[in-house]
Amino acid sequence: MLSSMSEEQESIHAAVRRFAEAEIAPVSEALWEKELFPYEIWRKVCELGFTGLPYPEAYGGGGGSWLSYVIVLEELSRVDCAVANSVMANSTVASLINNFGTPAQKEQYLRPILDGRKIGAIALTEPNAGSDAAAIQTRAVEARGQWVVNGSKIFISNSGTDVTGPVVIAAITGKRPDGRNEISNFILPHGTPGFTYGRKLKKIGWRASSAWELFFADCALPRENLLGERGAGLRQTLATINTGRILIGALALGILQGSLDRSTAYVKERKAFGKVLASFQALQFKLADMATHAHAARLMLYHAAELKDQGKPFDQEASMAKLFATERAMEAAHQAIQIHGGYGIMSEYPVSRAFGDAKVLEIVEGTSEIQRMIISRRLLA
Repeated sequence: MLSSMSEEQESIHAAVRRFAEAEIAPVSEALWEKELFPYEIWRKVCELGFTGLPYPEAYGGGGGSWLSYVIVLEELSRVDCAVANSVMANSTVASLINNFGTPAQKEQYLRPILDGRKIGAIALTEPNAGSDAAAIQTRAVEARGQWVVNGSKIFISNSGTDVTGPVVIAAITGKRPDGRNEISNFILPHGTPGFTYGRKLKKIGWRASSAWELFFADCALPRENLLGERGAGLRQTLATINTGRILIGALALGILQGSLDRSTAYVKERKAFGKVLASFQALQFKLADMATHAHAARLMLYHAAELKDQGKPFDQEASMAKLFATERAMEAAHQAIQIHGGYGIMSEYPVSRAFGDAKVLEIVEGTSEIQRMIISRRLLA
């Protein structure tokens, strides 16, 4: 178990915090109000090497650790979770291509989403297939040396932007001997004929993170755009989601720490009944709970990331960390609003915006209920 950050990790932590405070905090409210994708911030995040940190240097990555990447996402989310989510969602696509793609696919599609020219989107969820990923209905049929895709996706982060690049989509490609659907992943370049957008989706949180409906009508892809083995799509995605749970937990930790930091500063300044709020024990206890939960979540997340870096099993630890961090982040965001009173429900205050962001985290990469199923099954196996 990690007892302290290395000198390199301390440096990364300080650098990301400086960047987030200087570059993201001043525009965070405007991004939220106007639901704008942060193009300039995305470019700078990539230039600083934060986006490609855990990926191979051969394709423009930093060759760093997943623990360091967790620190990056935590610090970005501490200031603006929507910005952090765009970085996190890009990493899901990067991991799929890096882990299962051919050298040619990595050169064509991985490098641009690590250096900032493009941003990746993963398209798994459908209107009738969320937690039950095996229930997707989008289909890909092999014909005349191509794959022809028909179907739709929804809630797809990083879609619909001017820099959206490869979209990794899951589609049914046949039937298995046991009668279940065979699911494969494909790399779909942005602008492919037959690929169109529906509505831009409005969310209670992550408002600066672009999400659209996606439609595929006789969308033809070259045979070489199959990602990895035919029929391995669900296995590839589920393996990547385990890492994603650590990263979503890191976003939650950022909200948790941000809620604590803002609340601590507020109670030291604000007065009521002739005394500063910090003198009231009821509010002191709220801060104590936030600090305790932040410390516990950090230990859990850093431990899960360390296990991944060491090549050890981390599935249960990732689910535990995601479950604990996201639920405690929701609680902390709620208490931060309570501490701020009337100001807390105003969107110009970061604690208000963090509340919606925190709720999203309990849903994505497997709901809290799904995490409890995973943990309990492991315990009872």
